[in-house]
Formats: sequence, structure tokens, C-alpha cells
Amino acid sequence: LCRLELLRAQEAAQVQAVSPLPEQVRAVLDVLAGKGSHSSQSLQSFMDTSSSQLHIPVHEPMVQKHLESLQSSCGNGLETGALQRLTNLLLVEGLTDIQQKDHDILQVEATKGLPNVSKSIPLEKLFLPLSKVSIPPRISVTIGVAGIGKSTLVKLFVRSWAKGEINRDILFVLPLTFRELNAHEKLSAERLVCSAFPHITEPSCISARTLLILDGLDEFKTPLDFSNTVVCTDPKKEIQVDNLITNIIRGNLLQEVSVWVTSRPVAARQIPSGLVDRMTEIRGFGDAEMKDFLDQMFLDNRDLSSQVLQHIRANRPLQVLCTIPGFCWISGSSIAYFLRHSSDQSQEEPVVPRTLTEIYSYYFKMALSGDWLEKPRETLRTEQAANTSKKLVGSLGRLAFYGLLRRRHVFYEQDMKAHGIDLSLLHSSLCTRLLLKEDMQACTAYYFSHLTIQEFLAALYYYTAAKRAIFDLFVESGVSWPKLGFLSHFRSAVQRALQGEDRHLDVFIRFLSGLLSPRVNRLLSGWLLVKDEHVGFRSQAVSTLEGCLDAEPAVSSRAVNAMRCLQEMQHTDTAKAVEEAMRTESLAGRLTPINCSALAYLLQVSDVCLEETNLSNCLTYNACKSLLPQLLFCHSLRLDNNQFKDDVMELLGSVLSVKDCQIQRLR
Repeated sequence: LCRLELLRAQEAAQVQAVSPLPEQVRAVLDVLAGKGSHSSQSLQSFMDTSSSQLHIPVHEPMVQKHLESLQSSCGNGLETGALQRLTNLLLVEGLTDIQQKDHDILQVEATKGLPNVSKSIPLEKLFLPLSKVSIPPRISVTIGVAGIGKSTLVKLFVRSWAKGEINRDILFVLPLTFRELNAHEKLSAERLVCSAFPHITEPSCISARTLLILDGLDEFKTPLDFSNTVVCTDPKKEIQVDNLITNIIRGNLLQEVSVWVTSRPVAARQIPSGLVDRMTEIRGFGDAEMKDFLDQMFLDNRDLSSQVLQHIRANRPLQVLCTIPGFCWISGSSIAYFLRHSSDQSQEEPVVPRTLTEIYSYYFKMALSGDWLEKPRETLRTEQAANTSKKLVGSLGRLAFYGLLRRRHVFYEQDMKAHGIDLSLLHSSLCTRLLLKEDMQACTAYYFSHLTIQEFLAALYYYTAAKRAIFDLFVESGVSWPKLGFLSHFRSAVQRALQGEDRHLDVFIRFLSGLLSPRVNRLLSGWLLVKDEHVGFRSQAVSTLEGCLDAEPAVSSRAVNAMRCLQEMQHTDTAKAVEEAMRTESLAGRLTPINCSALAYLLQVSDVCLEETNLSNCLTYNACKSLLPQLLFCHSLRLDNNQFKDDVMELLGSVLSVKDCQIQRLR
């Protein structure tokens, strides 16, 4: 500023004598304000064009330590090639119905991995006004399904900001995770700031041009209750952490601070839409990005990468789910393991894993044997080590199951000990693939490497325990009416899944059904299952699931999930018959409630519906009405020659106005 003759040497010395940093900024502005509009315009021009880190003076030791700490903590594991997808977010107008109600996996399957949005916003403009007449958002929420890259996005932003590459108008970035906040019962706003910025000497200097990041709302142990928030305006007063968060979001505390919350969609519904100024969504992989990701996974074996990609593309349901990076990694690892060992399976012609349960069965078999891609075959586990690993899987399964019931996905040392898990075993190769560890200031947190890993472990535990349990396993205390036999427990699990409001047990029940599949039994017998034990249960389990398909007048996502459970069990007769009728255009008169459920399932997975969903000359009023919740996800829909009356046209009109609707062509 002295070189621009905006400040004299004496004025610069006076400014530098002021402390802390915000006071220096105010002193500069006061001096320039007395020199007229020309000086202010010159300063603005300098800030717009300067390549220096004007927003963080290097002579501030406190800030410099913070920058170094952030660059160190947020620079690990970020590979530039895989991050391009995160530099553009989807700008959305709040949560859709399916995002508020359904499991992450079901959301991706129903929408075929294609969010219904056209607007995007670059990461560097995430906290800027959208137009010249708007203001920057105070509360921003970024949503994304489990494994899509929310925490990676936060790391990317923080590292880029700390290096001065983006958002140089922000003075302080304070990143926190809800995993860290779980360690506290009470906090004040000032202590919260200090936990995110340990080098700070004056918490009160944090005001405007500060960004507070709260990553992973879905991992917070206490639900946010905005309707019963106890108002607090004292930044020094310690209150319950959930009340602290709600008061910050409401603007009662840290009013001038911008807040960025990341969350899975279902958990994000806790924040009233009226308090959210901007909502964005992380998109999944496109085709080219999926190929690049697999090439990075198998960097030394491009042939293997190509084979894995070929198998994924040949299985449409799997390809849709592989738009999630976390799921793509698990699927890629499992299919690669299958390809490397397919010649060993001499009993019968090997079948590439296609269902969710088959994918995860291969993944766990790989984990139990220690036969990871990056390890030589000579280092496979001894039999004793493998038995220890099986016991550990059992203990982790109990933790996973009861954590799932309580909607808990982050655990601490006391949780491990309560479930009989030996902490010394958590450093094994097996555990590092299933359970991740994060050392924090106040404690150590453990969490499963992906939500579906927790759900598969939970299903394994329930499957094994249900064969000998005499009380309801869903009652953790064990006090309940007697419940004997595997099938009794299976029906109980199905019923619980159907009753769940946010559908959090849907994928668990899909895995539980899949463990009754003949292929999965052959794969895991001798490892985690007993050979052929599924034979006595499978037919009655099929009847239980088919009974769910008649329960509701409309084909809901519950019915579609029941169909997916049948597919996991290799009971595919109904779906195949309906698919063949679609191919031959002979569906007329055959749409019973069960066939309608099968049709709704096929709308999501069948190649027959890939280009256009042809339902001409086959729908009655009742069939159309029951299918409406699923038809809205079809991109191109053909309904001619159905002799619809006005009441059906009104129904279709209501569907086209729904926020979830993805229909682009209707004839």
C-alpha cells in the first residue's frame, strides 16, 4: 500500500502497531476513508489484481501456524486426477422427497445415478453471491450419499484456501467434524472456535469473513432439534453441543460467521429449509471418471482395469451404484479378486459377482484371506490367523448391527470394549480394510470404511445369531417375548425394515436375503457360512418377501426393495417373466400386484427400459395409479393406446409437477 502511495510510512507504522489483525484492517480502512473515494477504489483494484496473499499477512505468526497445520492435515490422500469431479457442485433447490425418505443406495438406484439438476457452481464460487444484487450465503449445506466424497471435498477446499488458490476474501477457515464434536457434552462458541483454531489467542477476533466448516452431520450422535432450541447469545456460555450447533445455524451465536455443513441427504433434513441460504450436491462419476478411477486402482495392470470395467458396464444395476466412488472401489476390488481366482474355482463354471451380496462376499473373503491386490500371494494368512479374523468379524458384526439400529456410524474406545473387541487387533490388515481409525485431540474415533460395509457385517451377525437366538435380536437388552428359529427372526427383520421411516434397514435386509443365495453359500461356506444351511430357509423366506408385495395399493420403494431382496436370493422367476412380456409387448392383463412390483423394479434395472419405457396398450387405471411413484424416474415414457380417461390424465399431470420427476419425454 505504501508503494501505491495509499499509505505514508508514518501511517503504515501506526497500523502495524495495532493488534490484533482485525484491528489492523479497521485501522487501514479508517485511514483510507479519510482520503476520499479514490483511495478506496485504488485499494479494491489492488485486491482484485494482486497475486499476493493479501488476506493472510505472513507476519502474523498465529495465522501462519494455522495455515501450516491446515495444509498438513488436509493435504494427505488428495490425488489431483481424482478430484476434478469435486471442483463443480450441483446447485439444488432443497431436498427432494426421495432424498428425505430413502436410503442412499435406493436414491442412487431410483435416479440411476443421474441427479435431476442442470445448474452447477464452481467450488471457488461456493460462498460468493450468485449475482450482483444478491448477498453471500451465511448457511450453506452440501449433500451427498455415503462414499461420494464429502470429506474429500472439504479437504480439497481447505487445502486450496490455505495455499491462497481460492476464496482469498475469507480471513479464517475453521474446519471441524461432527466426529470431533461427539467427544464433547458441552461447549461454548469460543471453545468451539479454539478447537478448530488451536493457535488462536483471541477467540473474539473471529467475526466477519470467517468460514466455519461442520463436516458429516449424519455422524453426529444427537439429532438437531430446531423447534425446541434453548436460545443462547453468550459466546462464553457452555451449553449442550446440539444446542450450540442449532444456535449457530439460527444466528444466535457467531452471527457474522459463514457456516458450511456437509451431510448425507436424510440427515440434512434436520435443518429447516428456511435457514439454508444455499444447498449444493456432489455428483457421482461419469463414464470417463469411472474408467480413470479404476485405472488409478490398478495402475500396474491396465488389462485387469479394463476387464473390471467391462464387467461393471455389463451389469447395469452395478454400473449405476459404481457412480459412487466408495462403492466403485469395493466393487472393483471384489471383481478383480474374482478374476484373479476364477481359474481356481474348478467345481463349476465361475460366475462373475453380480448382486450386492456376491460383491461383498468376495470382498470379505479377500479380507479374511489377506489376499489384497497389493500384497504378494506368499503372505496369505495362516489358518490360526484366519480363525482369529473370523472371531473379529463376529465382534465387529455385533457392533455394526446395534450401531445400525441406533443410527450410529462412528464409534469410540468404550464402544469397542462394550462389544468385546480387542483394541490390539484393530491394527490388523483385516481391520484396516473394514474399520478406519482417526486420532483426534480428545479421543480416537472408529468408523466403517463405507456404510455398506457396516450393513453387510450387521447382516452377517444377524444371520449367524438368528440361528440360535431365543429372544428378539432387535432388543439389545435381550428382554422380549421368545422368538425361536431363523425364519422367525428373518420375518422380524423384514417387518422392522418395512416399518422404518427413513428406510435405514433396507440394504441390511437385502444383504440378509442375499446370504440365503446358493451362490453366496458356496462362496462363503467354510469361511463365514455353513455349507448348504440355506436350503431349509430359502423357500419360506421367499414367501415372506412375496407377501410384502401385496401389502400396499401403490408400488412403493419398499416393494421395489423387496424385489431386489428376491434377486439377491437368486429368485428371479417373476422378474424374468415380466421382462420377457415387456420385450414381446404382451403385458396387457398380466399386471397383478406382484407383477407391478416386478415391473417397477425392471424400470430401474432392465436394458429393455434403457432408451424408452414402453407401457403402451397394457395399463389399467389401477395399474397406472399404483406405478406412479416409480414412473416419475423414467426419462422417456410411452403410454399410448391405453385408453386413459380424464382422471388418469390428472394423475399424470400431478406427477410431472413433482420435484423428483425426471420424465423428459412423454407420448
